[in-house]
Amino acid sequence: MQFRLGTRGSALALVQANMVRDALCAAHGWGPDQVDIIPIRTTGDRVQNVALADIGGKALWTKELDRALLDGEVDCTVHSMKDVETIRPVDIALVAMLPRADVRDRLIGADSVDALRHGAVVGTSSPRRRAQLLRMRPDLRIVLFRGNVGTRLAKLAAGEVDATLLAAAGLDRLDRGDIGVALPTDLMLPAPAQGAVGIEVRAADQAAREAVAAIDHSETSACVLAERALLARLGGDCHTPVAAMASLAGETLRLRAELLAEDGSAQVEASIEGVAGEACGRELAADLLGRAPPEIRRLFAA
Repeated sequence: MQFRLGTRGSALALVQANMVRDALCAAHGWGPDQVDIIPIRTTGDRVQNVALADIGGKALWTKELDRALLDGEVDCTVHSMKDVETIRPVDIALVAMLPRADVRDRLIGADSVDALRHGAVVGTSSPRRRAQLLRMRPDLRIVLFRGNVGTRLAKLAAGEVDATLLAAAGLDRLDRGDIGVALPTDLMLPAPAQGAVGIEVRAADQAAREAVAAIDHSETSACVLAERALLARLGGDCHTPVAAMASLAGETLRLRAELLAEDGSAQVEASIEGVAGEACGRELAADLLGRAPPEIRRLFAA
């Protein structure tokens, strides 16, 4: 048999696709030649000079992969879960996640946020990172910074910015974990689902569902689904600065989250514990929205 795995074509996406292939082979005794990795170019990869929110949001990373999956060109698709919309097509099922990697952000170009010079220029495409940085350092100048990891590091080396932030998980997977400084999550809470790789299949394809479900890491899935439930209840989009991180201790899930104004001038945060993760996510979202000041609440559709 041949199992076809669809993925974006970036260096990081291909590393993650190979991780999924290795996990499938280990779970089922398949040889590597039984899993075909099929790169699919997405709009998000092609358009690099504007913010995602201005040209369609997270769907720019998924719509071509969704089409290939639904058209039967591939049997599953691999995603960085923080790039996947919370509302997905009913004919597509998220059935597995790999063990989560480091959820933290890495600051590259300075030893700490405090060490950045006054008025330093920091490049990021993330509204969350922008708001969190400005909350700590209102003097910073934040500029749009898109592209894959290599492109961003090259721009930094060329002096276009003083510093940038990248996900530790991506750097580690690209064997670049030696660069930058990991920022603690109590300083910069990560994006919902950061560090998680998810695998989707056609909902009606029972054989693919069973094959992929065998590699699911249940703890990662529980945490990420709670974070995504919070995001869905908020009704946020790519314009909205949202941070969230769940953790498990036995059967008890703890979810922390914060909402910020776009310029970092206001912030609301809270946490919740429970055994039903997705319910916790929805409850925490409602609590945050209820306590958020107008400048934050207006960013959300919920």
